[in-house]
Amino acid sequence: MIRLATDVGGTFTDLVGYDEKTGKVFTSKSLTTPQDQSIGVLDVIDRAESASGLDTDKVRFFAHGGTTVINAITERKGVRTALVTTAGFRDVLEIGRGNRPDLYNLQFHSPEPFIPRKLRTEVRERVGADGRVIEPLNEDDVREAARLFLDEGVEAVAVIFLHSYAHPDHEKRCAELLRDLLPDVTVCASYEISRQWREYERTNTVALNAYVQPIIQRYFANLEKALAAKGVYSAYYAMLSNGGVATFSQAVASPLTLVESGPSGGAAGAARIGAILGERDVLYLDVGGTTAKCTLIRDGKPNLDAEYKLEWARTFPGYPVQVPVVDIVEIGSGGGSIAWIDAAGGLRVGPKSAGSAPGPACYGLGGTEPTVTDAKVAIGLLDPAAFAEGAMTLDVELAQQAIAGLAGPLGLSVDDVAQAIIDVAESNMINALKLVTVQRGHDPRDLALVVSGGAGPMLGARLGRELNAKSIIIPPHSGIFSAWGMLAAHPRADIRKTWFSPLVASSLGELAKLFTDMEGEALSYFDRDNTDGVTFSYTVEMRYHGQEHSVSTRFTPSMQLVDFAEAFHSAHETAYSFRLPDARIEVTNLHLQAEIAGNVIDCPPIDNDGRTVAKARKGERKVYFGNDGGWKSCAVYDRNGLPCGERLSGPLLVEEPTTTTLVHAGQVLEVTDRGIMVITEEVR
Repeated sequence: MIRLATDVGGTFTDLVGYDEKTGKVFTSKSLTTPQDQSIGVLDVIDRAESASGLDTDKVRFFAHGGTTVINAITERKGVRTALVTTAGFRDVLEIGRGNRPDLYNLQFHSPEPFIPRKLRTEVRERVGADGRVIEPLNEDDVREAARLFLDEGVEAVAVIFLHSYAHPDHEKRCAELLRDLLPDVTVCASYEISRQWREYERTNTVALNAYVQPIIQRYFANLEKALAAKGVYSAYYAMLSNGGVATFSQAVASPLTLVESGPSGGAAGAARIGAILGERDVLYLDVGGTTAKCTLIRDGKPNLDAEYKLEWARTFPGYPVQVPVVDIVEIGSGGGSIAWIDAAGGLRVGPKSAGSAPGPACYGLGGTEPTVTDAKVAIGLLDPAAFAEGAMTLDVELAQQAIAGLAGPLGLSVDDVAQAIIDVAESNMINALKLVTVQRGHDPRDLALVVSGGAGPMLGARLGRELNAKSIIIPPHSGIFSAWGMLAAHPRADIRKTWFSPLVASSLGELAKLFTDMEGEALSYFDRDNTDGVTFSYTVEMRYHGQEHSVSTRFTPSMQLVDFAEAFHSAHETAYSFRLPDARIEVTNLHLQAEIAGNVIDCPPIDNDGRTVAKARKGERKVYFGNDGGWKSCAVYDRNGLPCGERLSGPLLVEEPTTTTLVHAGQVLEVTDRGIMVITEEVR
């Protein structure tokens, strides 16, 4: 049986296959096809068949992650969407929140709603915060709204009523009516996506879910047909933003859960690598062609962001969504990120990317602007003839020409500008890594840094040194690691609900009962009758009386009140650096995570027979290190030939089909018996 995964990125589409019987791994990589991402998926399967002997007839599990949802949102290419809401709350999307990330910016403007005002309609109904019906649903208002939507050519409708998290019956009935009256229109009710409080966040969540739902329905339908035509007859799974997988049909019902599909695959893989190495706490960095993404894994599981915001920036509040998303910090600083000079004459890198078309200048596909990849080619980090499994030959001269356009204004040589581009990109990544560690109360010195992506291993050793990380880990198949990680993910369900209560002795029993009910919902989601093979973890969001926002705290049904309160105090102190031991504690939200354990990809022991350092050595290549010694000669090794247990001192390069790893002077590289590369600082 072969388990197969494909990951569609901004520049490349990656594939990893794993034969559970033999342990053989199939890999492939091709350029992403933005006009229709399924074409790139078929291309990468074709390449795996011809290059590594993949037999699609043996595929019994297929996992897919990609950028379909996030692209539709960021490029504003969703469908024409309407909104039905409680009378008086038509403009919640427009009003948003009063807090602003850039307080003194007089040019600030609120995020533009994805649904225009003329398509936001009100119906008469009202439910109290306690779930009590104050005013019944006026069904004539719903019928009138349906007539408007029909005239306006609406393709999707979002339904959101006040306090429906406490009493969803009005939303259910409204959705039923709209589906009957508009059979060709997708209808999405908020209770189906979120049962948490906060009206603006819930409204934005259901609006965005409806906005992309028809697109993901069509995409998955086309992908299933294409896969069947290729002979891939299996269970089809989508990589979710929570680090788990779900069937295509489950993902279509809530497509917003795919918003960070690809990056969460890498997080699942990093957790798996950490488990193999005995590292429960891991800092993960993925540097791809378009972006760099990082996240923290604590106690073997990726952290989830309870207040995820799409397109958030220091000067823009973004769009909050109430779906479980791995806590990822993402910046526009990848291999394809374009270097440019700002108005003050400073060198900047990203967020604009050359993408896959035309791509970096060195691709020779028409790109002329200098990118991080061009800089790496110019200073010798990359072998021009072995890029992307030899799929293309990089042009060093074109890379140097692109960089030369910045050399004059900066008054530097081409070599120094190339190194400066990499320095700026690394500085951006250090800031991102500190956002998920230092600024959230975690010490990088206690963490192993797992680095992946086509561009990541070239930068990881220096980043780890800057952070004083315990070690830098380069996993197998690191250039296509998000796809590898999708084969390490389990089917998962995240169920959240709002429940207000003071934290007192009697509330613990009620908490346990509520979680038992939520376990039943999870089993229904998995279509199972019992809990065999299902594991549950429980989290409770709590706050001190008078606070606005909550802190997540792990919960077990056997916990005593004093222990649970102390766990909250400790979590609050980690997040905010203080505790209030005498203050009242309030419960606000419950979170159940359910997971089905099953077979996942492994790192089988490598056959060390016949492997020697001498045989693995491919030669030498000069690399420019700027102020750290200028041009230095670096030994070049083939990763697939390195023996385990040997310690190699830098500077050196390790090449593999999808990426290159750089080890700096003063660092040591060792390969474990599972083929995982570990870089540490030399002890002096």
